[in-house]
Amino acid sequence: MFKNQTPQQLSLYIAATSATIVILLVLLLELSGVLQLSWVEIAAVFTLVFCVAFTANFYLIRYYIFRRIKLIYKIIHRHKQPSDFKAGKIEMNKSILDEVEREVDEWAERHNQDYEELERLASYRRRFIGDVSHELKTPIFNIQGFIHTLLDGALNDPKVNMQFLHRAAKNADRLQAIVEDLETINKLEAGQMVLDLREFDIHDLAEEVFADLEMRAEERKVRLVFKDGANQHYNVRADKENIRQVMMNLVHNSIKYGKEGGLTKVSFYDMETFILVEISDNGIGIQPEHLDHLFDRFYRADKSRSRDAGGTGLGLSIVKHIIEAHKQTVNVRSTQNQGSTFGFTLEKA
Repeated sequence: MFKNQTPQQLSLYIAATSATIVILLVLLLELSGVLQLSWVEIAAVFTLVFCVAFTANFYLIRYYIFRRIKLIYKIIHRHKQPSDFKAGKIEMNKSILDEVEREVDEWAERHNQDYEELERLASYRRRFIGDVSHELKTPIFNIQGFIHTLLDGALNDPKVNMQFLHRAAKNADRLQAIVEDLETINKLEAGQMVLDLREFDIHDLAEEVFADLEMRAEERKVRLVFKDGANQHYNVRADKENIRQVMMNLVHNSIKYGKEGGLTKVSFYDMETFILVEISDNGIGIQPEHLDHLFDRFYRADKSRSRDAGGTGLGLSIVKHIIEAHKQTVNVRSTQNQGSTFGFTLEKA
């Protein structure tokens, strides 16, 4: 009965109870002969006690309990209270305690979510710093080794001096590539990269990417082909140079990690308002536990093989950010010993 009552209702109940108790005492005194009151006087006493009790309880709740409730609001609200709240105004016909309980529960839930998010970000930051340090350490260590060897006398040895200089330059180029890729990701995440959206033929762009990577494919005897029936020319609306980078990354990865003497295949699928682009290989595939992390920065499913093959470890992360900047999706599926397929969608022009 008294659960979830408003302050006004609670004041009424307390006032009615107090007045009833006083009237019972008056009636006992009346029966014992101590008092001689008429029914009108008894009703007046009841009314007086009721009014005094109601007023006292009403203002006690309003100015005493509410002050403590306001302290709770100051804790759980990150923003300033509305002017009415600061002034102490309150609607006494509403259940204040229920409202406070609800807000405290919501605050606790938000606080817990914020804590979990901070923990996730802290973990990500630690992992990211560790990954960056690890990726930078190898080329820096190699450059130091080659330069110090040259300074220690190898500079005058015509058999190794140019070889060591070329190796040092190669590692310096890798350092530059890592920094440039990190800068690209940072711009994409910060929304600083402005997309130059225009219409272009995605099939023609794929042919250009094939031409650019033809020599790399020949080195591993990989054939670059379009899927049977995928000779249609589709116009899409996107940033052509960014999508070129996406396709270069995916086709290059397919050549690099696919089977030597294998196949890299590009397919297009008409999805009414979108075009689905897929790049497939018939290599060894990717283990299932790695699929959810392939687009993470510096994540490598096969670390030793990946570093031997070169690259910064940021290519797929850049792919993901570019596609998401276009408000599209990217995905991967893979079956071991059968190959992998990376797909992304683009807006159809």
